Amino acid sequence: MDAHNLTLDDFLSRFQLLRPQANHTGLNTRQAAVLIPIVRRTQPGLLLTKRSSHLRKHAGQVAFPGGAVDASDASLIAAALREAQEEVAIPPERVEVIGVLPPVDSVTGFQVTPVVGIIPPDLPYHASEDEVAAVFEMPLAEALRLGRYHPLDIHRRGNSHRVWLSWYQHYFVWGMTAGIIRELALQVGFKS
Repeated sequence: MDAHNLTLDDFLSRFQLLRPQANHTGLNTRQAAVLIPIVRRTQPGLLLTKRSSHLRKHAGQVAFPGGAVDASDASLIAAALREAQEEVAIPPERVEVIGVLPPVDSVTGFQVTPVVGIIPPDLPYHASEDEVAAVFEMPLAEALRLGRYHPLDIHRRGNSHRVWLSWYQHYFVWGMTAGIIRELALQVGFKS
């Protein structure tokens, strides 16, 4: 099956639940989490944000709602849900968490855990003016098409790492966000 005619039931039947790896061997120790909000539709969507251009880090980049774990957060999932509520007003109780992907090390020194959740199609999003410039939805079938991601090898301080690049409409999707979406596509087994 390819991703072109993807339904939410197809996605859910293919998504394999994962737990955060307790023995993740990444370089970063500070914890963060992001929510991968999948919009419950016949043809599901993937909700993304464009960060405000005046932020100190990752200004203007396409991202998932998320951020650093606070002392008040009971878990990585709680942190992702809190951040999604703060950034785009997604009520935590309206998110059906279905699992997590393996953590990713960010260039800013965080170990980021992606939390996958299903959200209703009728939520009124309210972007936090301080953090979010835009909220947009990308068809999940399009997001999971592996052929849309192009590798770029970066060499920095004697180390080499690969980042992924993609465009959707006028949005440039790259870096950790593109890598997480691509990992989700691999997780559910789409090859197209």
